[in-house]
Amino acid sequence: MPNVMIRQSKEGQLSFYIPKKDLEEFVVSIEHNTATAWGGQIELADGSKYYIEPMSEPPKLPMTIRVKRL
Repeated sequence: MPNVMIRQSKEGQLSFYIPKKDLEEFVVSIEHNTATAWGGQIELADGSKYYIEPMSEPPKLPMTIRVKRL
């Protein structure tokens, strides 16, 4: 379960950075992305998928969080 940094670009697109792999990809889809839930399965532009435990509201970005690779 790697620690990743998620941040938002000026255009509003989410970026997903894994420091140990020096990998940065854009987020293509998020399972839950509403005012009352955020997280779940996340798919990156390279096709890889990760899981973030759903939160009750969208987080303040940038943030560092532990994720599970699917």
